[in-house]
Amino acid sequence: MPAFPQNAFAFPYHTCRNISSPEDDSSDRKVYAGHAPTSSVLDLEDNENVREYLVDVQGKQKRSPTLVHQAIRKTLTDTPDIFSILNGGMVIVAKSAIVDDKAKIITLESPSIINGSQTQGELKRYFRKNNDDPDFEPSIRYEIIITRDADLVAEISIARNFQNDVRAISIAGRKGQLEDLEAAVRKFFPDANLRKRETDLVTGEEDGFLDTEKLIQVTFALMPPEILKQISGAGDQTELTNKAFSYSQKTRCLKLFQKIVEDDTSENVFDCFLDLAGPAWQLYEKWKSHPRFKGTRLRSIERDKAGNVVSVPDGIIFPIIAAHSAFVTVDKKGKWNARLPIAFNDEEIIEAAAQAYTEIANSSPQLMGKSKACYTTLHRITSIYARLATKTNDLFA
Repeated sequence: MPAFPQNAFAFPYHTCRNISSPEDDSSDRKVYAGHAPTSSVLDLEDNENVREYLVDVQGKQKRSPTLVHQAIRKTLTDTPDIFSILNGGMVIVAKSAIVDDKAKIITLESPSIINGSQTQGELKRYFRKNNDDPDFEPSIRYEIIITRDADLVAEISIARNFQNDVRAISIAGRKGQLEDLEAAVRKFFPDANLRKRETDLVTGEEDGFLDTEKLIQVTFALMPPEILKQISGAGDQTELTNKAFSYSQKTRCLKLFQKIVEDDTSENVFDCFLDLAGPAWQLYEKWKSHPRFKGTRLRSIERDKAGNVVSVPDGIIFPIIAAHSAFVTVDKKGKWNARLPIAFNDEEIIEAAAQAYTEIANSSPQLMGKSKACYTTLHRITSIYARLATKTNDLFA
């Protein structure tokens, strides 16, 4: 095996295939592709990339995270198990490589990221946040191009960083499909501005935008099953009424919302959606940092130094919100709201959620958010209270 100079880099991988084309072979190039642990890319240089990590560029004013950064963060936090599918992966160049398939390590000479610096920056942030030991380490797709042609490396870097993507949220915004939703939310959050295009940043600051896609997801989670059944042509009705889709299928939720807006036969569904959008977001914000989670010792909950709850994973929150759909009713004027039984208390649903988290979801918030059994378990509790209730209060007026 040839010896590498001091600038060699060990790159552990899960899978590796040689996908070199005939043109690559004739030009003395090699191209490898596969999946690797995300920790494999943390220490890679990006000196050949045309773009540095934009949030923390040395010698420049620190920038706010863009939608790209926010999307990566949300995926790593909420659904790291599908990170390798949702993320575009990383393109790496190197001067030479030795593949050790037995040890599953590629030894690279002078490697550099040429596309994926933003992903690497967010991964570093993710590992720092979890003290270099996350509960779940996702995989990342990679492509490694082996060449000593410096001019070609520059061309590849420029070409791979050219992006022009129009997302579904921008299409919905341009069609005016979010105007009624924004007006409905402002009844509960007067200063709210929904994100209607890619350039609207969800910053959490006063001048930021509310996460429209997340709002649509949590509203679907709160909607009663009998209303969801009225969405014609929406696919698996059993899946819709179980609510696991509201957590794991963000794009589908947006498309379902667009379908409701465009379908004249879905007027009742649309009215219900608008009535529940504000309460659903209030419910989401309440449970995102619910103080009663403090004594649960659930590892995935983010806490401050004093042990106070800072952020509860969405995978735990969504089944709880969906369970509250048992309390949703329509009044004589046709307005939908959630009326909470006087006898019901948050501690009981928290206890049930903690038990489902450990016993059904194996202490994984991602599995809990996707587990129909977790949704069913929590909904069974609220359904009993809803049937036995004699006195109720509006969940949110």
